[in-house]
Amino acid sequence: MIHRRKVWIPDLFVVPADAEEYVTEDGLGIDASAVGLVVEVVSPGSESITRDRTRKRSSYARAGIPVYVLIDDYDENGIVTVLTVPEPGKGVYRNELRTAYGTAVTLPEGPAQGFTIGVDVTGIGRQG
Repeated sequence: MIHRRKVWIPDLFVVPADAEEYVTEDGLGIDASAVGLVVEVVSPGSESITRDRTRKRSSYARAGIPVYVLIDDYDENGIVTVLTVPEPGKGVYRNELRTAYGTAVTLPEGPAQGFTIGVDVTGIGRQG
């Protein structure tokens, strides 16, 4: 996924069926304007955690990605964070919904609106 000459490789992203129209001129990736949802599964290690929670969060908001989902084993005992309503000029999301593993969360908008992330995806909460 490419936005302003920056390349990001998310764990999962959703684009329209006609995504070929959004391949960048150089053929290296999909323009971020076509991406409706990004999911990141946070990897262990401080560098990975900072990348997914901070740098990618800001970059995806700047790119106007409507929905950013973080599945994070390392936040408390496991947290799913759903970020919506990006403010590209500020690089922030206005809405944030945090849900503990073991509690279902339904995506409120975007191309996967109504999809529920529950124990079948996250498992039960981790022991602290």
